Amino acid sequence: MFFLSKVSAWIPLAALVLAPLALAAEPAPRLNPERGIEIGARYQSWLSPHQEGGEEADTPGMVPRQFRSTTASLSRDERKSAGHGVLRFTRDLSRAYVDVRIAGIDPASITMFHIHCGKPGMLGPILVDLGLKRDLRQAFAGNLLTAEIRNDDLLAVLKHSHGPIGFFTGGCPILIGNPLDRVKTIAGMAALAREGDLYFNLHTTGQNYFGDIRGQLEVMRD
Repeated sequence: MFFLSKVSAWIPLAALVLAPLALAAEPAPRLNPERGIEIGARYQSWLSPHQEGGEEADTPGMVPRQFRSTTASLSRDERKSAGHGVLRFTRDLSRAYVDVRIAGIDPASITMFHIHCGKPGMLGPILVDLGLKRDLRQAFAGNLLTAEIRNDDLLAVLKHSHGPIGFFTGGCPILIGNPLDRVKTIAGMAALAREGDLYFNLHTTGQNYFGDIRGQLEVMRD
């Protein structure tokens, strides 16, 4: 009995000693830096007038003329516009890709298309302005826009944001409590996407302030 008790007491101790040896014997993971350019995280949004934060008639009186509608506006219930967009990030977070298809909108009426940061229903600042490098009316001529985004596209928004209006409308803060430090990388953009704080917003001549259709980006599951 004494011998058995001594053996049983040694078994747990032996297991502890041998456990690290067993872990060390596991094969190392297969590493491949070249796979960084493959697509990793994906997000999508279903754009509609009903995600807009307000009616065009509610545009504040202090808003400059360039942000106001130039043609007749329709209420959210009257508009038949819609869209479906996807935002994809490479695994190494060096770039992102945007694909957006629209319906019920005349491409000739498009004035702006942005990726904003903000919670649902909130008017947030512009993170990416898709109209800085392309003619949006031509880009949407087939009702489908595709674009590649790099760090330079985020920096371009900051360079084009001037004065008090530009400070509040261009560039997204990394931390809410520190508005001076802005997101300047695709990695920072991906962090906002993970928090559910990005949305697409398409503006038209009749819906130039709030936008015509908006879509909050969520993790793509299908």
